[in-house]
Amino acid sequence: MIASPLTPSVFRQVPGHDGLAGRQVLTWPAFGGFDVDVLVTTRSGGVSAGPYASLNLSLNVGDDPAHVLENRRRVLAALGAGLEDAVFAQQVHGAAAEVVGLADRGRGTREAADAIPGADALVTADPGPVLAVLAADCVPVVLYDPVAHVLACAHAGWRGTVSGAAASAVRAMVSLGSRPADLVVGLGPAIAPGRYQVGAEVAEAAAKAFGERASAVLHPAGPEQWRFDLWTANRMVLQAAGVPGGQIHGTDTATGPITRASGPTSAGPASAHTSAGPASPAASTLTSASTSTSTMAATPISAAAATSPAPAAPQPPDGWFFSHRAEQPCGRFGLLARLRPRETR
Repeated sequence: MIASPLTPSVFRQVPGHDGLAGRQVLTWPAFGGFDVDVLVTTRSGGVSAGPYASLNLSLNVGDDPAHVLENRRRVLAALGAGLEDAVFAQQVHGAAAEVVGLADRGRGTREAADAIPGADALVTADPGPVLAVLAADCVPVVLYDPVAHVLACAHAGWRGTVSGAAASAVRAMVSLGSRPADLVVGLGPAIAPGRYQVGAEVAEAAAKAFGERASAVLHPAGPEQWRFDLWTANRMVLQAAGVPGGQIHGTDTATGPITRASGPTSAGPASAHTSAGPASPAASTLTSASTSTSTMAATPISAAAATSPAPAAPQPPDGWFFSHRAEQPCGRFGLLARLRPRETR
């Protein structure tokens, strides 16, 4: 077994004295034993105001670019990186995956026009570059091969889901020496299945993509209306691409306001922390059995020890993650990941 048994995401507190220090981020314990750092930002910890408050990471939603750059700096600092290390995809709601390397560091970080064009997934075998995808209801997906040491991050809205953005990421990883059977995957926060009501265009595209299995992801919600389960759909895409189901780890926290009416999630089993939000800071502080928590480099988020269940902190009125369906305009949260050199462990 190359990964821990099926586990959902957890919230952890960022250590240190800069960037997101003291703030909560989401990650997966499944990546904890590997040479990779993975985090998903929430909407708190930044300097943006109004509908972008406060940790908006997108340069394309009308926010002050100076605020976005400061927000990005803070997030990258949590990974022990800087603005010059990140690589952003253009994200065109397609399925293209692009392989990037050390020479691509900084692409899309300061100017949206400089992002990797046409890409909704980024793949690398180089330690150093921080792969970044942004979302606000779409599914952010992180894929890691601990055998070949290859990493990918993908963005899958409904178009990217039915066209197989996650599968494209798998194929690009295979081109770098990965085997689908070795991959460990995290499906990040997305719109809850019970809240994502779609019309005929989306339903027809999903039916075409999933065929006789479409009933697992499309559920009638009224005349010419369906609820589309993006989490389950992307799980099916990944399994069809050869990723074992037991190595696809989910989250039980959706984007936007979380209410009982949002319906159940389906990205994986319930986690220690419910959709009400992260555990209290005292219970979820990042720890390591052998290193100090003074810097992220000393204690990578994905390598931190698991924490015990604790009462959930009060949920912010608008939820932990931006939701384009719930509010417009709004910011975007990010999934960021980076390979660590194996010789450092």
